[in-house]
Formats: sequence, C-alpha cells, structure tokens
Amino acid sequence: MFNKILIANRGEIALRVIRACREMDIASVAVHSTADSDAMHVRMADEAICIGPAPSSESYLSVPAIISACEISGAEAIHPGYGFLSENASFVQIVEDHDLTFIGPSAAHIRMMGDKITAKETAKKLGIPVVPGSEGGVPDLDTARSVAAGMGYPVIIKATAGGGGRGMKVATSETELEAAFRTARTEAKAAFGNDEVYIEKYLQRPRHIEIQVFGDGKGNAVHLGERDCSLQRRHQKVLEEAPGPSISQRERDHIGGICARAVAEMGYSGAGTIEFLYEDGNFYFIEMNTRLQVEHPVTEAIFGVDLVREQIRVAAGHPLSFTQDDLQINGHAIEVRINAEKLPNFAPCPGQVKTFHAPGGLGVRMDSALYGGYRIPPYYDSLVAKLIVHGRDRPEALARLRRALGELIIDGIDTTVPLFFALLEQEAVRGGDYNIHWLEKFLAEALE
Repeated sequence: MFNKILIANRGEIALRVIRACREMDIASVAVHSTADSDAMHVRMADEAICIGPAPSSESYLSVPAIISACEISGAEAIHPGYGFLSENASFVQIVEDHDLTFIGPSAAHIRMMGDKITAKETAKKLGIPVVPGSEGGVPDLDTARSVAAGMGYPVIIKATAGGGGRGMKVATSETELEAAFRTARTEAKAAFGNDEVYIEKYLQRPRHIEIQVFGDGKGNAVHLGERDCSLQRRHQKVLEEAPGPSISQRERDHIGGICARAVAEMGYSGAGTIEFLYEDGNFYFIEMNTRLQVEHPVTEAIFGVDLVREQIRVAAGHPLSFTQDDLQINGHAIEVRINAEKLPNFAPCPGQVKTFHAPGGLGVRMDSALYGGYRIPPYYDSLVAKLIVHGRDRPEALARLRRALGELIIDGIDTTVPLFFALLEQEAVRGGDYNIHWLEKFLAEALE
C-alpha cells in the first residue's frame, strides 16, 4: 500500500480523497494555487505545496509543477479527482515515466475513450448498444447530408473531442443541417483545437442513465447499478439519483452485466462510468468517463462502499474487495449540486461566505469545502457543495432532501439552493417522470 498520495485537485473532491487517505492511514499532500492558500483542502491535508498562481493553466493544470510537488513531498501516487488532469492521457504517461502511480486507468484506456468515435467503435466491438450514427467523422457537408438522410431527422452533430455540450448542435431538417454542421465545427475547433464532428440520431425524450463500473486490471470487473442524471441544464447535471426511477431490476442486470463484461475484457483498472441515453426500454451508448464522477456519493450510499478507497487499493495492486454478488442495492439516494450562482440566469457568484451551516441527521451527507469566512475565488468551477441524502425508498429520500435543504445555511453569496426547493414542488420530479429536456423547458417557462 502507498505511504503518501498527492491529490492533484481542489475543493470538495480533494477533501473527499484526503478523508479516504486518513482512514487508510496514508499521508496526503495537497497542492494549491496562490488563490487557494486558505482553502479547506490545504488545511486538512498532512502537507500542502503551492504550485503556481491563480489561473488553473499555471497551477492545477501544470504538469511540471505537480510532478515537482511529488518529488518534493515524496508522494508515490497521484489521485486526480475529477476535472483538471483526470482524463489527460499524456499526463498519465508522464506520471508513469517518473515511476509514480496514477490512481486511475491506463493512458491507453483514457486515450481510447477520450475520442468519441474511437469510444463508440470500441463499445460496439464489446457488445455495448450504441446510438445509430455515422461511421467515424463526417468530413464535409455533402457527407453530412447523406448520413442524416440515411438515418432520418432529427440528428445531432457532435465534436469527436467534445464535452460539456460544446461542439454539439441539433438539426431537425435538411434546411437546418448546414448551419448546425458549420457551427458545431467552429465551436469544436475553438474549444478543443479539433473541428472533426460526427452525426447521431437525435432521440426525442431520452433519460441520461450511467452505469458505474469498476475493474481491477486483472480481468475482474463489476457494475454498481445505475444513476439517473437526466435533470440537466445546458448538458450540465443538476440532480442525480440512484437507482434510476425508470429502470427495472431486469434492465439493470442486463445492461450492468454487459458493461461489467466489457470492462473486464478491456482489462480496465479503476472506476469508470459508461453513459447511455435511455428511451423506450433501449440503452444507447454515449461515452465512457474514465474517472470518478461528481455524483459517485449516491452509488456509495445505496451500496455501502467507498469508491475512493477502492480506487486506491486497486491502484496499489490489490484485487477488488467485493464481487458482483456482494453488491445489493439498499434504499434510494439523491444528490443535488449546489453552485455559487445567481438565479435566474445562473451567473457565477464568487464572494465571501459569512456563515456556513451544513445539515445533518440520519441519511444526510454534505460534501463541501466551504467554511464561515471563506472567500470563493472567481477562477474555478462554481460548484461549492454537494448535498446527498439516503432513504429507505425514493419518497423518504425526497422528504429528507427537503428537510436537509431547509437546514442548510450558506450566507453571503447567492447559490442554486432555491432551484431545488422549486424542483421538489414539481409533480414530474416527485414522480420521477422527466427526461434530459425537462429542466430546460421548466426553466424557460419559469422565466416567461
């Protein structure tokens, strides 16, 4: 087992890893920018090293600075959290070249799943169902017209190196295709330095379902059920729950089994998430995230496992500590992402937190790096807290979420907490009857 781990991240996910390290009796090293010198992860780690100025490009994304911090501290392994360098195959290779351990999958697997076209082709070969679409990238408008006509409108054009909704446009007819195709390529070039796009059939009312998988790199793998992440704004998840309210046990076993077998066949090591669009009883592969997800706590809640601890164990060469038969769902869990944003336009709202009080009680978990007096810097993602609740069933989890939101105090800044109170009043949310377009429509109507 490792003696010391460096966490190449910040905020609540850095704290999450530090806590796992402490329970495993492993020393933790925090890295931070000058803007984060008073951050909670810096205070809680066993050691802390400043790696650069406020811009993430000069600190949290600076590979030389992170490798140097490992050498200075004597850390043997790096946990990337999520975001930043967590899915950067070149970084993983550099880590390995310096005789350090990356707590996550191999550079080859990250590279394979980082390109949307390669990922889709790999998924098809592994028996994972995919959305009908183009065979590879679409080089020009004439090809785009031919592909779209062959599968029928509406279609969606996506950047092969995309993410977060950038380089993604919908065309409902041939008339709209040209503008959508050109815009998607322009956005893709600006965001990713790669203007290659591909085309898929656009599903009308799908849910976003993701399967949590875990492999030990030795041919053993399991799935930990699904999470429903359909409540989204601009392709960014807002609320996640597990198990999915629309998924039957038969469907769960079927798609989970396919994913676990695929991960085992790949020889994949660590945590991963295989994401699907789900409509009319069918699952369609979107992508695979080769890292820990923001919403991993809901899976931990219903299965009673520590996914970060398991990541560390597997990276150290240990086999999985549980089998598929050990994994039984217990109850229902919901997570809401609380951002420092001002409603109704969701404008970032950094500033000083005057008072912070986390809710408590049975089945309530608060993952946050906030504290009273902390000044949220304007340089990073606006996520400031994740509130996770667990109940015996979905109605109890919803009631617990309402109660916990009522106890939460974040004074001094605007947050998205009022949105969740509003969502809990909606019959579609209470009944679990929503899809990936529902929240955008709800927000648009609320602003009318």
